[in-house]
Amino acid sequence: MDKNNQEKDIKSGPTTGSIATATALASLKRIISDEEISIVQINTPKEKLDIFLDSCRLVCENKAISSGHKYPYDDPDVTVNIEIITTVELLNFDEYMPDYDNPLIDKEDNVIIKAGEGIGKVTKKGLQIPIGEYAINPVPRQMIKDNLSKYVPENKIAIVTINIPEGEEIAKRTMNPRIGIVGGISILGTTGIARSMSTKAYKDSLLIPLDVAIAEEYDDIIFVPGNIGEKIAEKILDINEDQIIQMTNFAGFMFEEAAKRKIRKLTLLGHIGKLVKLGGGIFNTKHSVADGRREIFAAHTGLCGGSTETIKEVYSCKTTEEIIEILKKSDLDILVLDSISDAIIKRVHDRFNISLNVIIVDMEANILNSNYDKTLIKDHLK
Repeated sequence: MDKNNQEKDIKSGPTTGSIATATALASLKRIISDEEISIVQINTPKEKLDIFLDSCRLVCENKAISSGHKYPYDDPDVTVNIEIITTVELLNFDEYMPDYDNPLIDKEDNVIIKAGEGIGKVTKKGLQIPIGEYAINPVPRQMIKDNLSKYVPENKIAIVTINIPEGEEIAKRTMNPRIGIVGGISILGTTGIARSMSTKAYKDSLLIPLDVAIAEEYDDIIFVPGNIGEKIAEKILDINEDQIIQMTNFAGFMFEEAAKRKIRKLTLLGHIGKLVKLGGGIFNTKHSVADGRREIFAAHTGLCGGSTETIKEVYSCKTTEEIIEILKKSDLDILVLDSISDAIIKRVHDRFNISLNVIIVDMEANILNSNYDKTLIKDHLK
């Protein structure tokens, strides 16, 4: 098997937190032992990992620097192959005065973690790290401390500084700017091992913007199916971008999580091709899971007084755009779309106890139903 195929078959790899831990441990051991180090073993919350290093060198008698890459594995993670460089400096504990106002520093710590180049800073509430701190999450922080603290000599303190040279550029391709982490990526990981993007991991990532919006205490939160819905929401609604939450295909999951967070009122905005499925009780809108669009349209066309011929025409259509054009010819488009909107509202309320304001749009950002709350619409569009 060639190298490329081998990488495609690898389903897991160390997290950024594990690489940061390994490079920190290597630097500390280099200072203490003055031996060449090419591999280190670290403890993670799940298991021990052997991590290969790119380099490890002594800068001076009390300072060393190590680097390593996040190994490639079968996942579209933008941080795969990213280089992490960690410097460790050993100082006398009594001479070093850490910032005791920092909530992330314990006065008894003999390992102090700092962020250098390419690590983002938190600017919004709702994340695991306080505003103003660097985005090194709690589990990686604890991993670094647990792995290094036993090697720190008595009356010494290890100052660990993590740098990610490509971090600021790569962060532009992540959710970080959206959720309030600026200037770089986050050091992440809950188990020390990154696995190919599972449904659970992907769903969990969708909740981060929701938690940020809740922490920001917005009165109105807008659920949209995806990127198209987000762009349309920004175009026609008088809101902050942080109020817009993408559901992707997991509408049911997102409504359920909103309900768990005591959200009782939402605006749902999206293209008719996605939202119509919710009117039929389809809460995973992925096409391969379920469709039912023409069946739902046909049923509501009949409920709104459409002729048998019109119902048959609707049912034979391949796209929702075609259906809308057929309904317009019979002056049924608004009636049918209002009926579908009402069905969505009822389905969501019955299942999740959430009251919805439903705004159904087409690709040109035209609003297709009439039974929506116009409060959020920009003034020049009302």
